[in-house]
Amino acid sequence: MEEILSIARKSSDSAEVFQLTSTRTPVQFEANRLKQIQTKESVSTALRIMKNGRVGFAQANGPIKAEDIVNMALETCQFGHEANYRFPPQSDYGKVEVFDGAVEHFNIDEMVKTGESIIDAIRSHTPDIVCEGAVACGAATCSIANTSGAQFSFRRSNFSVSMDGMLVRDGDILYVGDILTSCHPVLDYRGLIDEILRQLDLARNNASIRSGTLPVIFTPFGVSAALLSPLISAFNGKTVLDGASPLKDKKGELVFDRKFSLIDDPTIAFQPGSTPCDDEGVPARKNYLVTEGKVVQFYYDLHTAALAGTASTGNGNRNGGLPSPSPHALVIGTGVMSRSDMVKQIREGLIIEQLMGAEQGNILNGDFSGNVLLGYKIENGEISGRVKDTMVHGNVYHLLHEIAGMGNDTRWIAGFVNTPSIYCPAISVSVK
Repeated sequence: MEEILSIARKSSDSAEVFQLTSTRTPVQFEANRLKQIQTKESVSTALRIMKNGRVGFAQANGPIKAEDIVNMALETCQFGHEANYRFPPQSDYGKVEVFDGAVEHFNIDEMVKTGESIIDAIRSHTPDIVCEGAVACGAATCSIANTSGAQFSFRRSNFSVSMDGMLVRDGDILYVGDILTSCHPVLDYRGLIDEILRQLDLARNNASIRSGTLPVIFTPFGVSAALLSPLISAFNGKTVLDGASPLKDKKGELVFDRKFSLIDDPTIAFQPGSTPCDDEGVPARKNYLVTEGKVVQFYYDLHTAALAGTASTGNGNRNGGLPSPSPHALVIGTGVMSRSDMVKQIREGLIIEQLMGAEQGNILNGDFSGNVLLGYKIENGEISGRVKDTMVHGNVYHLLHEIAGMGNDTRWIAGFVNTPSIYCPAISVSVK
């Protein structure tokens, strides 16, 4: 990195080098048995330079000569966007704990035993289910340096346990599953087993439901599948800047129910989405997006913040290219209602666990629609069975403007969102 920065400094006005080195070992299971164990190592190096008022960029996977990546970046300068910002100087990045050395040296035999134990427990409950999943551990080193004097490096560990099950009976296919993630080794996976068994028990019987407008409870998985994508897009500083966000003129206004709050919090210790800084070297911070229903702010990287005349919120993230605004770890405020109390209040309604194809709606407008991959009918205050051939249609802003209840069952989904169940009084349901 030092050599790349030294050469780039001589041939540009300013430069930044970003490097990610990672090792990951997934232990994969398929058809109820161990499929393979492999260790994957990768190195990615990205160079961003500014010259003659334009930004050039180059990225390489694996080893590359310093001169080559500098020349690649220089060649793209004439096509790059305007250099309307400066690379950040050295900062106090604070202490966000995201690395546990125990993950890096976790015993592979124990990972195999974990996966086998989960499959055995599920199959002892439902013998004819077919399980597929993975137990994976890994670590990554993220390093960044620029000509403004910033130089920072940190390590992040990641451990995940995921399991899905498919049950085929009389031409009917049922999908169940769960995932646990942490920067620590996941040693207690009983909660994952219990969740899958709960799904199997609730789906034991089928129930018919009518088309119409019905109350719906989104479980944490349901919230993640149906409601998040429009919100992520709406609070993106670039979407706001382009005038495409429905919230572009709503800062300070009461748009959502007062029960609803949304934070992007990358400072929570040992959560996979946490980080001491973003991928541009800007210190990460807790950003309040919605507070008791009011829109507070949007999230930006350096470039979009400069265009908007504001400062970066520390949300410049790289996904195989130039940084762009994206959240780190979303946290939806918890409530006081238990899910069972929500169910008791509903005479006829629906619980949504998993939704397939929700992104097919007009995301920018907040619309979503999708097939209920896993959901249950509520009848007279009780869950009567699993629904099939059912679709739901809705608008995130309409649903979250009037919330009947926020659950007290908050949990992390894939390490990216922490959310409770959300009880919405009305959503459009269509049945074949």
